[in-house]
Amino acid sequence: MNRGKSSDETLIEMDRTGWSGGEENNGFHASSAKETLQLENAESMLSVVSECTSAVSVCSSHSSVIVCEQCEREHTEPQQHLTSFKGIWRKRALFLKYRSRVDKQQQSKDSVYFRDGVRRIDFILSYIDDKDGEKKQCRYWTRSRDANCESERYSLYKYWARFSSFYKEQPLNLIRKYYGEKIGIYFAWLGFYTEMLSYAAVVGLLCFIYGVATFDENVWSKEICNDTIGGQIVMCPLCDKKCGYWKLSTTCSSSWQSYLFDNTATVFFAIFMGIWVTLFLEFWKRRQARLEYEWDLVDFEEEQQQLQLRPEYETKCTHRRLNRVTQELEWVLDQSPADKAGRFILCWATVVLWISLIIACIIGVIAYRLAVFAAFASIMKDSPTNKLDVVGTLITPQFATSVTASCINFVIIMILNFLYEHVAIKITDMEVPKTHVEYENKLTVKMFLFQFVNYYSSCFYVAFFKGKFVGYPGDYAYMFGKWRNEECEPGGCLIELTTQLVIVMVGKQVWGNIQEALVPWLRNWWVSRSARNHPESLYSRWEQDHDLQTFSQLGLFYEYLEMVIQFGFITLFVASFPLAPLLALMNNILEVRVDAWKFTTQFRRPVAAKAHSIGAWDEILNMIAVFSVVTNAFIVSFTSDMIPRLVYKYAYHLGSESTMEGYINNSLSIFNISEIPVENRPEEGENPDWFYSSNITTCRYRDYRYPPGHEKQYTHTMQFWHILAAKLAFIIIMEHVVFVVKFFVAWLIPDVPSDVKARTKREHYLIQEYLHDYELEKLKIQLSQNGPNIEPCTCPATAATSVKLEVFSDCLS
Repeated sequence: MNRGKSSDETLIEMDRTGWSGGEENNGFHASSAKETLQLENAESMLSVVSECTSAVSVCSSHSSVIVCEQCEREHTEPQQHLTSFKGIWRKRALFLKYRSRVDKQQQSKDSVYFRDGVRRIDFILSYIDDKDGEKKQCRYWTRSRDANCESERYSLYKYWARFSSFYKEQPLNLIRKYYGEKIGIYFAWLGFYTEMLSYAAVVGLLCFIYGVATFDENVWSKEICNDTIGGQIVMCPLCDKKCGYWKLSTTCSSSWQSYLFDNTATVFFAIFMGIWVTLFLEFWKRRQARLEYEWDLVDFEEEQQQLQLRPEYETKCTHRRLNRVTQELEWVLDQSPADKAGRFILCWATVVLWISLIIACIIGVIAYRLAVFAAFASIMKDSPTNKLDVVGTLITPQFATSVTASCINFVIIMILNFLYEHVAIKITDMEVPKTHVEYENKLTVKMFLFQFVNYYSSCFYVAFFKGKFVGYPGDYAYMFGKWRNEECEPGGCLIELTTQLVIVMVGKQVWGNIQEALVPWLRNWWVSRSARNHPESLYSRWEQDHDLQTFSQLGLFYEYLEMVIQFGFITLFVASFPLAPLLALMNNILEVRVDAWKFTTQFRRPVAAKAHSIGAWDEILNMIAVFSVVTNAFIVSFTSDMIPRLVYKYAYHLGSESTMEGYINNSLSIFNISEIPVENRPEEGENPDWFYSSNITTCRYRDYRYPPGHEKQYTHTMQFWHILAAKLAFIIIMEHVVFVVKFFVAWLIPDVPSDVKARTKREHYLIQEYLHDYELEKLKIQLSQNGPNIEPCTCPATAATSVKLEVFSDCLS
């Protein structure tokens, strides 16, 4: 690859006659008359600049504050004229000259560049010297050999992108200066989110330590592991034909594991996370308001972005219509209401179809769990895994089924996610959104809705459906009339929810970081493989930068989406895994530096864009925050065994003291083995040897039903209804308490800091005062010029000052 190209091969020389029309505009519609007017205005401005320049050269010897008459009339400093008029004209010419260095994609780049003006031209000229358009050699992320060359990207790489700087604050002002406010606000949000995660991680770690410290107080696990209690309790088969009878003591390990996350601290942590989410969102509003003030975005309006039409929209426009805001003719898409409704229905029908595909895949994974569990149970009936060191005792049919199903589900999630990304972009393009903001909002809704179902559906199944619709021996519930519904272990389904959450959440984070760092690096390595050994005289540093990967318009969209999905994991299901914020914190510390490294070394410098907030993601975070209170309340009530244990301890305990002794025997119902239907009984050889060596007539199952021989046998006991009432009461109380605290905290913490609000009001006051003084001075000048020609009029002497001014104004008119 020869990088030493001549200017004739790489540059486009363009004169004024080539600025209008042609394919170079890529959908930028402009009439020749308008272009001529722009050129005439530009030439007149240059003449004004030349006048000011000559006057300034004369006046500079007397005083630095003396200006020319033209500048004084325009209320503008001469230097400002030079920067805004002559500088823009020169930079526009250079921009057109070197525009071929921009990666021009059809109908996407040029019109956007022209529309945003000076800032985007400055982006191109970051590789051009101010003197005669010479190419700079110091804009890449490595140190330049020129000691006097200032490289902002190298400074960002050295003090921000290196992992060794993970404990340092991000240079947000430099990020904003180099990449623009839109990328700066993302890293500000990511850093603030990571900082707030540290508090949640500490509390979650303390809850986990509490579970470890109170490990020996776990009475029910001791009963399960006791040979005289759990070792004597025979449990009913967990599946038909291929599963035999088993002893409760085989779940000893999983019961101890479950206690680490299913203890009293779980309730406290669920309530804490509901309040933490509110504090995070409210304090971010304050942080965002301060950044708006510091970055001069207070008066920035989204309507400014709304005026930036998408080139893809412009190319399909065939009619013009008067814009009521700008009072200018603008291109509009010619489509009837029927066409618009048809596109809308088709797009959302596609989204519903893909969500249905996710649900179908989840049902397939459930069917896998039901089918494979019987196989694992048959293989492990004599506990062959006990021969394995360390992990042998931890592997049970339930654990093996849960882990393999979670891994398969994770692979399906990644595949569906990859396919749907392309589908979502296609159907959003089909709608032909008018502006970039509208496009991003439409895509955000479609992508997040799909991702929400894709990533969280398996966790919702384990948390709220598994083990809830099982039935009892002799009357089991079946899925599609073929597979018997899954049951939870005697310790509950919480440990399985934890397993599912860890595999999906950690797997996504690890895969995301590898994909973000490795894929761009491999692409850049492949593109520059034959030229990276050339000297800079042939392969200049700005050409190296050009050969880096292009940061797409939706690049930040995927960054936000990744973090919002993680935010959902640590809030929606955090009651099942208090260590989730700690894992998210560790990932985000790495994520900040990986993103920084990626921006400074693997991607071209993106075109700067303004943004005063994180946009639609703010509303999505608020929605997740509200929904998380409900999900955590249901997890504590229906997924964990916290409420049944509390009901037993204070209402159904044995003896006079409130203890947990006897809880395991109380939570298991009895069934007569002889009454099990033939189609549900284990096949020959499936039962363990100890079952045939003893006379066993009954088995136990997890439920609260009357025993055989009772007048209400196999119907729910009164304790079942007490527990259900306690669960519903806990949900109502927890939701109301957390919501009241959330709303109180939101009301207590103002969205804008008081000092920022005061400074903003002060600036508005000064502006009004300046405008008032300006109008007053203008009025005085008019009076001095037109005073002799004013006809005398009589003004009431008793009138107020404001009335005098109004009458005097009438006289002047």
